[in-house]
Order: sequence, then structure tokens, then C-alpha cells
Amino acid sequence: MTAADRTAALLLACSACALAAPPTATQLPGIRHEYQRLNNCGPVTIGMAMSYWGSTQTQAQIAPRLKDDALDKNVNFSELRPYAEAQGYFVHQGVGGTLPLLKSLIASGYPVMVETWFVTASDGGMGHYRLLSGYDDSAGAFRAYDSYLGPKLSLKYAEFDRLWRGYNRSYMVVAPPKRASQLRARLGKTHQGQAMWRGALKTAQAEVSARPDAFGYLNLGAAKLHLGDARGAARAFDAARRVRPDASLDPTRPASAVGGWPWRTLWYRFEPLEAYLRVGRKAEVQRLTAAVLRDTPGHKELLKWQRRSQ
Repeated sequence: MTAADRTAALLLACSACALAAPPTATQLPGIRHEYQRLNNCGPVTIGMAMSYWGSTQTQAQIAPRLKDDALDKNVNFSELRPYAEAQGYFVHQGVGGTLPLLKSLIASGYPVMVETWFVTASDGGMGHYRLLSGYDDSAGAFRAYDSYLGPKLSLKYAEFDRLWRGYNRSYMVVAPPKRASQLRARLGKTHQGQAMWRGALKTAQAEVSARPDAFGYLNLGAAKLHLGDARGAARAFDAARRVRPDASLDPTRPASAVGGWPWRTLWYRFEPLEAYLRVGRKAEVQRLTAAVLRDTPGHKELLKWQRRSQ
């Protein structure tokens, strides 16, 4: 081995060590907090993420670009990402994240936007975005800017991961283009492209085997769908609907709700509808979308899926 080879190997080893062992605590400064208006957690949280890099945009500028009206309940990552890119940012959108990955990204200077399940006693379970800005291993918690609960939210690792599973541990990182290469290197190959989905599949398979529940089967179905197995995905989504409902995730579940997944699942996750359409189950998509639209007339994504199934 030449001296150059030894130097390259040493740098690679040091890089791997840095990724595996971030500092035990860190907090990113310079993020502007904003409280959300109705159904605005997506626009607010992407605004907070961009504020770290100097943006002054608030929900007043962002929400009208992303939402048809104030009652639009869902602005998903596939809408938030192109908005941030149009502002000149590089964006990585991922699934199958891990707690070590989140800590590594934060320690490297990247706030991380995450989508989690969110439960209140009055409104029940729903989707919600947070911006992770720090962590503290001694407290066993992430620090987050939350558009609903405030700028100093502490999220215990275990409870955070339980709720993060509801969205297949999805996350998004916004950064200036000049930092794109550094961000890709920090993510590594396992958190990008099809390798990312293969990792999510492996995790979901293990979790369903250990404890079958709706989130596990939803994540299993999503991974199978993205890897080209629509029939396997449909079977996983069927299984998600057969499990017993978890009252801790769904405290205001209406008596009319059917199936085991939380009753607002299809407000945010559309993979079951896509899988059922791919395998020819149009009547099932019609039935599921009609049930959601009875509760939330005008849900733009569900109306699109309903039209696709006709």
C-alpha cells in the first residue's frame, strides 16, 4: 500500500468514525420559530427549516403557494420538496431513517424536518411535522421546533421513534446547493435511492415479525410498493387493516371507522390506494376514498385518487 493509499484509508476510517460517533449533545442556533395557523404545520415547518439558512419567508408567503385553501389538511413532502428547491435549496427526502442518522445530520449542521404521528386528547391522532434542531444523549431526547407546541420541545428517543414509525421514519433535509456533496456523503449510500427502500423493507419485516401492528404493515407495504412488488404491498396493507386498533394512537376514533389502522391514515398516506389500483382493486379504492371524503369533504388528494379509480 502506498503512502497515498494509507492516507486515503485513514481519512475514510476517520469519516466512518465521525458518522458512527457524533457528540453526545448539540443544538443548532439561528432557527426562527413560528406558530401555525389552521392546517399549516407543513408550510410553517419548511419555513423554519429554510430560516436556518437565512430565509425570511413565513407561512403568509408559503402557505398560499402550497395549499388550495385554508381547509387543505395535508401538504406532503412531495409538495414541500419542490417548493424548497424552487427557492434555490438542495433537498434530500428520505424514509427508513434511524436515530443515529438524525443525530449525525444535526451534529453536522443540518436541521432535520420529520413527519410523525401526533396525538392530542381533544383531536386524536393525526400527521404532524417537526424540525429537529438538537439532541442530548444524557436526557435521551431530541430538541425540536414545533409549530403547535413551541420552539423548545423535548422528544424522548423511544416515544419519538414510536410516533415517527407512523410515517416510515420519513425525513427531509434542506441545504444550500454548495453543501449538497457534503450532505450526500453524510447520508451514505444506504440512505439514498433503492438502497434506502431496501433498508426500510428490512426494518419493517423485522418489526412486523416481532410485533405485528398497523404502522409496521403500512411501512412494509410502502417499501414493497416502491421496490416494485404491488401485490405484496396490497397484502401488507390488507394486514394493516386487520390488526386491532391502538387506542393510544387513535383516542377519538369514531364508531364508524373500520380496519385496524388509525382512522386518519389515508388523510396522509396514499400508498394503499396506489397499491390497490395497481393490482386492479378499483372498487376498494372507491370505497376507501368515499369513507374519507365523508369525514373531510374536499380533501384534494383523496378526490384525485377517487377520480383515478373510476
